[in-house]
Amino acid sequence: MVTPAIPVASARWPKRVRFLRVPRIGLSMRVDIVSVAITCALLLVTAAVGIWSLGASTTRTPGLGFFEVIRVLTGQLGGAPANHVATWLPVVVTAALGGASLALSGAIFQTITRNPLGSPDIIGFTTGANTGALVAMLVLGLGSGGATIGALIGCLLTGVAVYFLGMRGGTGNYRFIIVGIGISAMLLSFNGYLVATADVQNAGVAAAWGMGNLRNLTMTDTIPVFVTLAVLVPALIIVAPRMRMFELGTDSARSKGVDTGSTQLVLLVIGVGFAAATTAIAGPIAFVALVAPQVAARITPSPGIPLVTSAAVGATLLVSSEAVARTILAPQTQLPVGVVTTSLGGIYLLFLLLAQSRKARP
Repeated sequence: MVTPAIPVASARWPKRVRFLRVPRIGLSMRVDIVSVAITCALLLVTAAVGIWSLGASTTRTPGLGFFEVIRVLTGQLGGAPANHVATWLPVVVTAALGGASLALSGAIFQTITRNPLGSPDIIGFTTGANTGALVAMLVLGLGSGGATIGALIGCLLTGVAVYFLGMRGGTGNYRFIIVGIGISAMLLSFNGYLVATADVQNAGVAAAWGMGNLRNLTMTDTIPVFVTLAVLVPALIIVAPRMRMFELGTDSARSKGVDTGSTQLVLLVIGVGFAAATTAIAGPIAFVALVAPQVAARITPSPGIPLVTSAAVGATLLVSSEAVARTILAPQTQLPVGVVTTSLGGIYLLFLLLAQSRKARP
């Protein structure tokens, strides 16, 4: 007796997924409509908060209204309102671009390590940037311009150290993160020594920079972040398909023909570059790179960590945190933005620990 063959239904993508193809260049792109809608909503929130932030006052004088700021930005209003907006425009632009850059860095490291703690602030890259800036300011006396270069060099050197000490066996285990945490702890001790042995005025400036500070920026200061995104985003687009293979582990990626060693090195350079660009001009802003990718993964239906949505979450998070830090205690004082992001990061870590403990219960 011959058993009739049972037809097997072919696997289909969910209805929310569409494919965009450009035949001339052979480009095919998978688009999740729900994720795109969520990303667009986040960008609208970022724009709304940014416009409100541009008009917010940090003195006892009233600030600008929402539509007044729009009139300034469209060239319909000048004078004192235009000067007010021009003062804070570099801050808001840097917060938006820097938040996106930090979020992309966190998304890269959390993907290749398959660990929610894989972010540049936990691994120690931003701490290394702080060390480089402190050496430039307190040891070499190079001022704020030297601090920017020192932060960039410090971040890159820390990335090299973590790579050579923590990449044995790949990044898919805890070795990479533990090595990064160990290096970060040593650098924190060295940073404390530098601040403690400096004179009071320099120590105060260094401590404020070390908390992450977006004040007193000019549009020229935004150029490094613009250039970094312009160079590294195309590179990330090229290497993203190979990066996705790491979501199932290094062995799985290797079995699919991915050169895991070279890919990890390229992703490390890209991730460190994203983190270094923002840290070099604004200081080590904690927890944005840690929180943004995980939030993006939870609010979108796409598998893995969505890169574009992560960037949008990072921009929203940092622009909102900057607005809160600048206005919550005004006019008496303006907090460094790192104070707000650290508070949010602490809440997130508490949530993460509670979620993990619930999963561990029988």
